[in-house]
Amino acid sequence: MNHSRITTEGFRALATHKLRTFFMMAGTIVGIAALTVIVSMGKGTQREVMKRVNAFGTRLIKINAGGGKGYTKPQANVVTLKMEDAEAIRSTITGWDIVTSVAQKHGIPMKAGSRQCEGDVFAVDPDWHEAMEWPAQVGEGIAAEDMATMAHVCVLGTRLAKALFGDENPVGSDILINNVRYRVKGALSDHPASPGGDDENNRAVIPLTTGLRRTFNQNHLTYIRVRMKNVADVPKTAEQIRQLMHERHHISPPETDDFSIVTAKEVAEAARGISGTLTALLVTLATLGLLVGGVVMMNILLISVGERTKEIGLRRAVGATRRAVLLQFLTESLTVTLIGAILGCALGWGVSILLPRYFKVVTVISWEPFALAVLFAVLVGLVFGVQPARRAARLHPVEALR
Repeated sequence: MNHSRITTEGFRALATHKLRTFFMMAGTIVGIAALTVIVSMGKGTQREVMKRVNAFGTRLIKINAGGGKGYTKPQANVVTLKMEDAEAIRSTITGWDIVTSVAQKHGIPMKAGSRQCEGDVFAVDPDWHEAMEWPAQVGEGIAAEDMATMAHVCVLGTRLAKALFGDENPVGSDILINNVRYRVKGALSDHPASPGGDDENNRAVIPLTTGLRRTFNQNHLTYIRVRMKNVADVPKTAEQIRQLMHERHHISPPETDDFSIVTAKEVAEAARGISGTLTALLVTLATLGLLVGGVVMMNILLISVGERTKEIGLRRAVGATRRAVLLQFLTESLTVTLIGAILGCALGWGVSILLPRYFKVVTVISWEPFALAVLFAVLVGLVFGVQPARRAARLHPVEALR
């Protein structure tokens, strides 16, 4: 019996029992679909990591109020980060391009006419716009004169401007921030989410002196942002800033830091860590799906061998070799897994396209899942198809025909 005849007989046997064939490939479909989604999410994660790193800035060092390791956010209840710390960094540390200070409050009530909403208030110095690479798109940004006079002026993010003014130009209008009147002098351009996924556009930016002395009534900062001239200097300078802060805050081991330092490295590690946990879970599920599918297929094929004993005996009696019978059953198992792989890829690609529409995940469709699907399909088909194929090939023609 030649190979084309063996393949034809295998396809014919599968087509005769369509429901049985579907159950055999169901596990493969689910496993390969999960694998396809995993690869798509993995590639999406890589893109998101680079996007977040670029949004943070590869030359940036951020000193947050509040301790912690890795990527951390500023802690509002920590009051030890001062303007004097920023001045010490300017005078002691070398190689920096910009050093800017920020104090912020979240969920502050705001009002313009009859429209009301809540937003974030960022008190910044004039260098903030350049450090963030985020100038005013309309009007003007925070200036040195605003700092010197503690002016009640603000610059609005796009989301906040729309909430308070709709499609009107807000520049020149007055708003109330926590019942204090501010004149809108500019509007920022639309900005991507922060490395932590926070909305950056729902904010009002005010002069730092105004925020500390008149609006927040505090003397501490939320964070200090340092932009270096060279990327290569970031790790060394971050450690120098850590030592400087230890000296200024009188911290010595094993005391806990009351500040944290974040660079692009921590941002990337945090993003990879979150996605890594999800990926590990999905890989486990995909592997279990493929194993269960393989076991189910093997058992159904073993049942099939029992039901087709006379058919196998007749073929052996008319000249079919053990090798031909073995190849026929292996062809059936490989066909089932390959078709399951194709259907699984199609299902996985469909899920990968729909996921970003309903959940906060990023996926990238690529060819790699199909290559992996074919590889896994062949492995599952061979590993779990060998036992039924060997049992069929070992049947003695005379005994099988009884």
